[in-house]
Amino acid sequence: MTLPVQTTEATPTRPTSGPTTAQAHLFHDGTVEEYRQAVAAGTDRVARRVAEATGPCTGVRPDQLLPLVDAIDLDRPLRDTTAALDELDEVYLRDAVYFHHPRYLAHLNCPVVIPALLGEAVLSAVNSSLDTWDQSAGGTLIERRLIDWTAGRIGLGPAADGVFTSGGTQSNLHALLLAREEALAGATPTDRRILLPQLRIITSAAGHFSVQKAAKLLGLAPDAVVVVQTGPDRRMRAGAVRHEIGRCRRAGLTVLAVVATAGTTDFGTIDPLDEIAEVCTTSGVWLHVDAAYGCGLLVSPTRRHLLAGIERADSVTVDYHKSFFQPVSSSAVLVRDRRTLRHATWHADYLNPARSVAERIPNQVDKSLQTTRRFDALKLWLTLRVMGPDAVGELFDEVCDRAAQAWELLAADPRFEVLTRSALSTVVFRWRPAGTPADLADAANLHARAELAASGLAVVAGTKVDGRHYLKFTVLNPATTAADVAYVLDLIAEHAGRYAHTHAVPAALTCPVG
Repeated sequence: MTLPVQTTEATPTRPTSGPTTAQAHLFHDGTVEEYRQAVAAGTDRVARRVAEATGPCTGVRPDQLLPLVDAIDLDRPLRDTTAALDELDEVYLRDAVYFHHPRYLAHLNCPVVIPALLGEAVLSAVNSSLDTWDQSAGGTLIERRLIDWTAGRIGLGPAADGVFTSGGTQSNLHALLLAREEALAGATPTDRRILLPQLRIITSAAGHFSVQKAAKLLGLAPDAVVVVQTGPDRRMRAGAVRHEIGRCRRAGLTVLAVVATAGTTDFGTIDPLDEIAEVCTTSGVWLHVDAAYGCGLLVSPTRRHLLAGIERADSVTVDYHKSFFQPVSSSAVLVRDRRTLRHATWHADYLNPARSVAERIPNQVDKSLQTTRRFDALKLWLTLRVMGPDAVGELFDEVCDRAAQAWELLAADPRFEVLTRSALSTVVFRWRPAGTPADLADAANLHARAELAASGLAVVAGTKVDGRHYLKFTVLNPATTAADVAYVLDLIAEHAGRYAHTHAVPAALTCPVG
């Protein structure tokens, strides 16, 4: 008997009725023109604001902007893209802080390269989630290739692996979780309860606060982080690390990790990685290197040698959104031994069942602290494919050179005191002409920073060193010139000098020091 031939449509037939009003806003094959127009309108607004900006900010205060935002009724949509963009311009774009401006000299925020912005547009529209293969396919392989590339640049060896993260804080937490689990390997639940309060992390006084935060999140003791003071060059000493490891062991404590820093936030200093690695190897202690800031040296044509020893680390944090000129977020944690990543693995039958390991399905969630995760790797991928790593490294070299010029300007200017010369692109200084009392200088520098931001002409950071208030340049824009730096220094001196003149205590009213 001949069976009837059954045919099927290649694609399902669309319903004859048109889309609802709500559905008309969904991005699909029927709304591609609306997508093009909306994105073009948005990018045009941003481009105009960037082109017209005369400073990095407007100096708007929270009390000025808050009423505008609070007055918006989110339950009553505007139902018009142009109207929504007009409103957004008023509550955000007009007063946004623009890191592209050459007189933005505050935090570790970089201007971004155009290929990465293209990647951001693509990844947002496609909306891949990098947790499992069946949600990302090629995205998974691109991220894995970039992890291999970065591990190769570091020199971690053939067993290395890693995963993209939301930023340096998460990367440091992830690395220290792995270190904790390695330190407790084989312990019974009862032993873990006994050993957990005895675990210690050794880090530098100039290291990042996320180490302390990670210790808290990992359930360690309140005094689990052992802070090693730095020398005059603001670097952690290998001898001090060796001493603290010995002291902890004599006290019956276990050092789960040493955290060295390649690019401290305030001073841009790099710990002696090779010497510290030798101490950790000899002592059998996990070495984590926080290179969130200094990772740009991995592609530097002239300064790569400053990271000597990083290849000996057990784990490394890198922030591409600091020194690879990528949009936030773009970070990664890398490990020397991929087997340690199992400590972050949890199998769920609906997502990444255990059998998928045997089937060799590359589910990135097996490595990550996150589940749903953006395809942030695409931004770096397009940057490398369009520009190449040498071009990114040249940009990072330029900001390091500019910071060195800023340091020289400050060192030659009697109006200012300048501290340690950075290996990277930060400069810590303060206004304090000869004879200015320290307390008055503190207040004058705080005032100058606030007035500078209020003017919108420039933005600088602040910090405290040995209990005193200092200002800080963080140069991450290759477009910043020595003239920009000199202009900002003159503004600081003007504001600080005016404050000091107004608030100085007459000499006749001061008590002599006995």
